[in-house]
Amino acid sequence: MRFLFWLVLTSALIGSSLAVIYSKYRSRLLFVEIQKQESELDKQSIIWGQLQLEITTLTAENRVEIEAHNKLRLVLPNRADIVYVKP
Repeated sequence: MRFLFWLVLTSALIGSSLAVIYSKYRSRLLFVEIQKQESELDKQSIIWGQLQLEITTLTAENRVEIEAHNKLRLVLPNRADIVYVKP
């Protein structure tokens, strides 16, 4: 009877030790994955900032005017040719 008690106790000890080892292993794997994801997030944030800057540059008023003049050969009309329409 006493032998059975010690066998069960030893088995429980070994089982809980293996569970702790597995838990620690999984937590390390998850930590590595979190680090990878945070690194990817940082890269994507940098790309997002660059794209925002590019959008700002491309939509600037003077840029639109320059492109309209160079590519489409558009010119500003004379002041006398401008007609204002009131809403």
